[in-house]
Amino acid sequence: QVHLVESGGGLAQPGGSLRLSCVASGTLLSVNLMGWHRQAPGKRRELVATMLHDGTTNYAAAVKGRFTISRDNAKNTVDLQMDDLKPEDTAVYYCLYTAVLADYWGQGTQVTVSS
Repeated sequence: QVHLVESGGGLAQPGGSLRLSCVASGTLLSVNLMGWHRQAPGKRRELVATMLHDGTTNYAAAVKGRFTISRDNAKNTVDLQMDDLKPEDTAVYYCLYTAVLADYWGQGTQVTVSS
């Protein structure tokens, strides 16, 4: 089992910044993927950004150039720096850990972008 705890999020103005953090614990494997998805009201959950254990990243087109994912394999953490936030970034953000075809999700943290 894997347990994910997220922190960060909150309210930001358009053009502002927020940082999300997630720490994984439990039975962790060295080969894994960590990242972030989000779900806005009335919409499906969607990819935001992910990073493999080897540093390979994948970003959604909507956030590329504004969001930066990073991770610390020694600490089992993954962060998401969100800059130039837009109202359409408003959503619940979920941390993801994937290994051996099993997905684990955090409880979610709310990000609201509004003036």
